[in-house]
Amino acid sequence: MVRPLSLGELPPSYTPPARASAPQILAGSLQAPLWLRAYFQGLLFSLGCKIQRHCGKVLFLGLVAFGALALGLRVAIIETDLEQLWVEVDSRVSQELHYTKEKLGEEAAYTSQMLIQTARREGENVLTSEALSLHLQAALAASKVTVSLYGKSWDLNKICYKSGVPLIENGMIERMIEKLFPCVILTPLDCFWEGAKLQGGSAYLPGRPDIQWTNLDPQQLLEELGPFASLEGFRELLDKAQVGQAYVGRPCLDPGDQHCPPSAPNHLSRQAPNVARELSGGCHGFSHKFMHWQEELLLGGTARDLQGQLLRAEALQSTFLLMSPRQLYEHFRGDYQTHDIGWSEEQAGAVLQAWQRRFVQLAQEALPANASQKIHAFSSTTLEDILRQFSEVSGARVAGGYLLMLAYACLTLLRWDCSQSQGAVGLAGVLLVALAVASGLGLCALLGITFNAATTQVLPFLALGIGVDDIFLLAHAFTKVPPDTPLPERMGECLRRTGTSVALTSINNMVAFFMAVLVPIPALRAFSLQAAIVVGCNLAAVLLLFPAILSLDLRRRHRQRLDILCCFSSPCSAQVIQMLPQELGDRAVPVGTAHLTATVQAFTHCEASSQHVVTILPPQAHLLSPTSDPLGSELYSPGGSTRDLLGQEDGTGTTVACRSLLCAHWTLAHFARYQFAPLLLQTQAKALVLLFFGALLGLSLYGATLVQDGLALTDVVPRGTKEHAFLSAQLRYFSLYEVALVTQGGFDYAHSQRALFDLHQRFSSLKAVLPPPATQAPRTWLHYYRSWLQGIQAAFDQDWASGRITRHSYRNGSEDGALAYKLLIQTGNAQEPLDFNQLTTRKLVDKEGLIPPELFYVGLTVWVSSDPLGLAASQANFYPPPPEWLHDKYDATGENLRIPAAQPLEFAQFPFLLHGLQKTADFVEAIEGARAACTEAGQAGVHAYPSGSPFLFWEQYLGLRRCFLLAVCVLLVCTFLVCAVLLLSPWTAGLIVLVLSMMTVELFGIMGFLGIKLSAIPVVILVASVGIGVEFTVHVALGFLTSQGSRNLRAARALEQTLAPVTDGAVSTLLGLLMLAGSSFDFIIRYFFVVLTVLTLLGLLHGLLLLPVLLSILGPPPQVVQMYKESPQALHPAAPQGGGLRWSMPPTLPQSFARVTTSMTVALHPPPLPGAYAHPASDEPT
Repeated sequence: MVRPLSLGELPPSYTPPARASAPQILAGSLQAPLWLRAYFQGLLFSLGCKIQRHCGKVLFLGLVAFGALALGLRVAIIETDLEQLWVEVDSRVSQELHYTKEKLGEEAAYTSQMLIQTARREGENVLTSEALSLHLQAALAASKVTVSLYGKSWDLNKICYKSGVPLIENGMIERMIEKLFPCVILTPLDCFWEGAKLQGGSAYLPGRPDIQWTNLDPQQLLEELGPFASLEGFRELLDKAQVGQAYVGRPCLDPGDQHCPPSAPNHLSRQAPNVARELSGGCHGFSHKFMHWQEELLLGGTARDLQGQLLRAEALQSTFLLMSPRQLYEHFRGDYQTHDIGWSEEQAGAVLQAWQRRFVQLAQEALPANASQKIHAFSSTTLEDILRQFSEVSGARVAGGYLLMLAYACLTLLRWDCSQSQGAVGLAGVLLVALAVASGLGLCALLGITFNAATTQVLPFLALGIGVDDIFLLAHAFTKVPPDTPLPERMGECLRRTGTSVALTSINNMVAFFMAVLVPIPALRAFSLQAAIVVGCNLAAVLLLFPAILSLDLRRRHRQRLDILCCFSSPCSAQVIQMLPQELGDRAVPVGTAHLTATVQAFTHCEASSQHVVTILPPQAHLLSPTSDPLGSELYSPGGSTRDLLGQEDGTGTTVACRSLLCAHWTLAHFARYQFAPLLLQTQAKALVLLFFGALLGLSLYGATLVQDGLALTDVVPRGTKEHAFLSAQLRYFSLYEVALVTQGGFDYAHSQRALFDLHQRFSSLKAVLPPPATQAPRTWLHYYRSWLQGIQAAFDQDWASGRITRHSYRNGSEDGALAYKLLIQTGNAQEPLDFNQLTTRKLVDKEGLIPPELFYVGLTVWVSSDPLGLAASQANFYPPPPEWLHDKYDATGENLRIPAAQPLEFAQFPFLLHGLQKTADFVEAIEGARAACTEAGQAGVHAYPSGSPFLFWEQYLGLRRCFLLAVCVLLVCTFLVCAVLLLSPWTAGLIVLVLSMMTVELFGIMGFLGIKLSAIPVVILVASVGIGVEFTVHVALGFLTSQGSRNLRAARALEQTLAPVTDGAVSTLLGLLMLAGSSFDFIIRYFFVVLTVLTLLGLLHGLLLLPVLLSILGPPPQVVQMYKESPQALHPAAPQGGGLRWSMPPTLPQSFARVTTSMTVALHPPPLPGAYAHPASDEPT
């Protein structure tokens, strides 16, 4: 045996080959941070070795654990309630909404079903008898909808919302009123007799035909019933409500209708009415005082003449109001019609939903296809159905996306050489990521995080694209593990090299999504938390389970089994190449298919003691290829496979047979080394890159000024659908929103009446508030209450003056006079509640228009019980509700004089209509004005807040940009800290943050050019872009830090190492996003697919173009250097002659060394990649 030479016996210029595992020394003052990284990498190395040793167990236990978590999807809850999805968490809006629900319950008073009619030819006038007749046809078809459910028949009259049904002591009249009382339908048809056709109630009286609103004259009916019943109170009620003749006193739209009543103004003339004149100013329900439908609620796209007279309109709208599920349940609870079906609130909701769906269907089908008008129908259930459909998981798209990713991963990692092929690894990796995504979502479900449309439509694809990035990175790194690494340490070495990058990118992604939780929108907060948890599960799968898969594949390759079809052996066999002796010269190296002849120079040394001749083969670092390297010897990689002697040709141009073989082995790393990096790192190319990105940044800053806030419902609903057509027509013609000014408890209403009137006046003066007609009093409970008190005071004064009411009796007076009498004697004192001396010394309303404080709550009880129509029209929604009290004019006991006072109010509201709100800026202006009015009222002691959909869904835009900037800034700081700690280079971390900031600004600017509005959803993507951008930058930065040489050389080596995995990761992300392009929702395409695709392309450009250029100019010094310095001859060898291979030789050699040529036979087995164990060479001399 020949002992190896000691270091002192080697030639003076000899440099040992550089190995990845060779000792390295720390550069400068970085010893402490590098020790920390070495410690972390040591942990990863230990983890990888243990996983490789127990790969089967780890994989089995991991799959069981992830599968168990994935089962949590069975308890997932999909949230479709808009309030739960979009109202800011812990904001004043959510607190106000909670207060409203605490006082009034969970539901609104009614739900709206709408019909909008427009002409097929855009811009045509719809104020014609023909257009109104078609509107009647559609509305009549919708109003006649009947559904059968639970063995019962449900029509409009049973489920509609009825406002202010009075309580009558006469049982017969009460039952008749209950059947006849009209539904609340806001329609332009109410200006005509035909509006009565929409009311389906009917009653029967002996000797008369069925009483319906089409033939009902309330005044005539009361006269006929007067002799049989005492209806004075009911008559006064109808008179106060100004019911009159109801519908039979209105003109007939079609005077030729045989049922047109004789009392109609145009019955005799048979002339069609002037539709524009009749609709001018709006219409009325059966009550002229309390049921006035303003023109803006009925007509859209109106035009007027110079005198303000209505000339034309482009749209008509009818609105049907239905009871809420709770109201319907309460209405029929205990009723004989539902006692046998186990009536519940859920059943009531099912009845309403079935009726609404049928309503929309029949309304849309009511007009023939060739009609001159179009009908757009919509209901609250339609919106719920859209949100439910929006939140459903598309199994076909999910399957398609994952199959596409499987194919890409398999083809990308598949090789002709089965010992290098990793197709099965790619398939297993994608399936593993799919399981990790499912387990992450299952964990979210178990934690009680609700799912929404963003979760179901986007997250599965986004998480797949992000997760597969690390799969490619590990797979590429595993093939680059040095061949001489011991087999049991292969996985440990792989994790030591790439585990830091994987952990860094995943941690940054998790931090990014956790920072997006700062956006206080529940839907996006849930999406961000779910994304962060899914990324964490991906990280666990990539660092724990995927190494086990690679370890199993390592065994397959070591045993020379086929890829994918691992049951079959590989056809590859050992090859022997005979290296024949040849004189050193400039001739070509002959190459054969079975052997090749090469001449090498070796150092021989004869030891005097043992007379053994030792031949030293020079290190591979000194084997020089005649092929020109674009960056010269500076880019020469000692770790490359430079011992391969194939592919050489002489200077005469003789083609080598193996050139095609080298072309077949072209890779992205080869492209980066020989084409991309040399071109990019030229001075002119650097200047062009900096100029390009500077221009892109400037253009993006301009585009950022074009970004508008907002997210309309039309952006969510699929284009081309009937629902989208309705919402577009509504936004264009009827941009009206019902809102309320809510007054809370905590102050004395009775003593704050002036402040309440002032608050109403300030709110009414807002630009967006639709003013009531000049002839109509404000529609608020306080105005109605005061007006009612003034009315009964006037009746009392008349009765007192005429002597019908005296100090001791009110029975001869009117109903209103008697009510006033009872109120005037109230003292508000529990011990002495009555004082008859006050009959002439006080008024129910003083000269300043205020109600005496001691009378306020007593009078409120009487008004609520005596004026149901006024109370319903005011939409006061008092809480606590005043007690019921029935006025009995003929009570002789005196008990009826004692009126219980209402409890102090904790909730009341003033209704308003907002109009002209088209853009988000309009909503913001209205919200700010309303908030300012409430703040000013608060200074006067009145606690109030605005309520309604504009405040629920648009108030977020008041602070959205501030929230966005805060989240991005905090995230950039966190990214800097994380990168600085894990990369141990604040310098590099600063460059990464600079690039990420540019990406965010550029993405924001591109959104402006694409017309994508800023809402909570793009904000989350913009915040997440910082974390996603780390995927494209940190690998390059880490490769730069751990390389040696000049900045250009290190940037080139970083590109050579990372171009393939970064590109594969970007392509995999794009493939994951590609399935979003197939969504039927334009919203998904524009706000997710387009934005995320742009983000991925920006990340690819910045990570592979801008960052390498910045590093080559401003990059930090290397963190490590070799312990053994290369000699100048090794770094700058003499150019070889004639295309032959040369060893770098010193000019002189010691006497004990001599040049020789040797003849040897070399057995070439399959390349010692990670699948093949490299056995140590024999110590026997050759």
